[in-house]
Amino acid sequence: MSVANRGIDFGPPHFKIAIHAIVGLATSGGILSSAMIASKVDSHATFLRRILQALASAGIVESKGGREGGYMLNKPPAELTLGDIYNAVAIVGREPLEEVCCGEAGEQLDLELEKILWETEQHTIQYLHQFTIAYVMSLVNIS
Repeated sequence: MSVANRGIDFGPPHFKIAIHAIVGLATSGGILSSAMIASKVDSHATFLRRILQALASAGIVESKGGREGGYMLNKPPAELTLGDIYNAVAIVGREPLEEVCCGEAGEQLDLELEKILWETEQHTIQYLHQFTIAYVMSLVNIS
């Protein structure tokens, strides 16, 4: 069963897959190709590379080119928090939604909802920063 299809959705669309990729890199202790990581998380390598690029842009992973290249962690798992990963992948796959015209009252409602949801997300990110990848790995006895 794919990591992304276990029935519980939380965070940005690719958050769970990113966490699984990070755990895979942490347990490997070295460089893994996107194809190897994709097989570990049961995902397509092209799809996973978008997530890995976001993680690389955030300084969480480093990519090495060439035949022996791939991805590796830039920090130890004890220094990477779920909040770091959440922030890194928050923009991956977010497609703009179709505009719905609901009049002035609808626009006001949308603005207020956006404020509430933004604040909710900020609290979530703050909470996620309490948990490191090493801690999450310890919960499921992965070392």
